[in-house]
Amino acid sequence: MLHHVSIRTRDIFAALAFYERLGFQVDQRFTTGMTLACWLVGEHGRLELIQVPEPRPAPDAWLDETYTGYYHLSLQVPDLLRQVQQLQAAGVTILLEPRTQTIGDQTYWIAFICDQDGLPIELLEPLT
Repeated sequence: MLHHVSIRTRDIFAALAFYERLGFQVDQRFTTGMTLACWLVGEHGRLELIQVPEPRPAPDAWLDETYTGYYHLSLQVPDLLRQVQQLQAAGVTILLEPRTQTIGDQTYWIAFICDQDGLPIELLEPLT
């Protein structure tokens, strides 16, 4: 069982606002060392946000095809088209516009967005 996904961010307050748009809510606020952190919970599970005091840009996991490591977080949503429209209206960057994708015998609506630090997030809605 996956307990949580931890995300380092340059601005924890901007990250909180972003992930709240995806349905997460603050469960616990705490410090780790000298930096701010929090647990977020939602129907998708648990996220940990950690503010990085002296941030550097993360590798571009979306555009760099030779990058290895974290690629994206994938969240199943009930109405992908509506979710993407709402996020786009809120100024969220859309990396990949909604499209269908078939994997095995399952077809999905998929789209990719990125958070305020540029980390890619897949939104996915099963169709069949």
